[in-house]
Amino acid sequence: MKKIAVLTSGGDAPGMNAAIRAVVRSAIYRGLEVIGIKRGYTGLISGDLVPMDLGSVADIIHRGGTILYTARCEEFKTKEGQQKGLKVLREQGIEGLVVIGGDGSFRGAKALAELGVQTIGIPGTIDNDIPCTDFTIGFDTAVNTVIQAVDKIRDTATSHERTYVVEVMGRHAGDIALWAGLAAGAESILIPEEPFDLQAIIDKLKRGVSRGKRHSIIIVAEGAGKGFEIGEEIHRATGWETRVTVLGHIQRGGSPTAFDRTLASRMGDMAVELLLKGEGKKMIGIQGGVLKAVDIEEALSTPHKPELSLYNLASILSI
Repeated sequence: MKKIAVLTSGGDAPGMNAAIRAVVRSAIYRGLEVIGIKRGYTGLISGDLVPMDLGSVADIIHRGGTILYTARCEEFKTKEGQQKGLKVLREQGIEGLVVIGGDGSFRGAKALAELGVQTIGIPGTIDNDIPCTDFTIGFDTAVNTVIQAVDKIRDTATSHERTYVVEVMGRHAGDIALWAGLAAGAESILIPEEPFDLQAIIDKLKRGVSRGKRHSIIIVAEGAGKGFEIGEEIHRATGWETRVTVLGHIQRGGSPTAFDRTLASRMGDMAVELLLKGEGKKMIGIQGGVLKAVDIEEALSTPHKPELSLYNLASILSI
């Protein structure tokens, strides 16, 4: 193998740049030529390629987002779009491809692998919703962003003796809400994977007030419910002044944590090693602190499950 390419696709995540840097420098160290594909599969189809050298990835390990940009590409979901992408790779002599992204990105990588391209996936998404890995790149940073915001909100909640509902990202996965809620000491955590009884939450809030509690924080994953609707229900049932904060895309940005930078660097290096060994159609995951290569098909077919022991612990500690 002489030439490989790297792209980022889907939603951006802190640490993607660190992964790009690791892929490029690890490949060059091993004598490979590296091509960057801009704007994900959209750029692959249109041939938006750029040669990468050591200087291309200088001073990016600490930056959020992705220097290769990212986009969602409906065309690449079709056979015609995949053939266009394959044609570009063949014309450019690209023999291996590293895809950094989430579920949709891996489906594209799987399609290319079935067309004969060696592909390796690196899980990069703040939602932490990729099976076969304990953590995805960007998740730790997003959780810390939420914790910092909730800590600030708690200050004003205490001062004004109010209940605050904080809505965080997670349409289909509640990992951000779960980990941030436990770490920030939220009174209640609502995630899409677990049914909840709003009346029970309201009763819990009332019990807290009866023992002298003056403020409460409820963290809601967007897939579990709308923060403003839940806040209105609490106000209607109690008469208390309730405030709602939707954190939104602030959770995607920012300088990646040390954990995300290290994880991204390790995964980027391993991706190059796997390509040089002739392996493809694999995803790199971290399980119990150890990096492992698993079949992309397995990752795509395995349901994501949150760490519900944390959910139960949070409930116990917020009694």
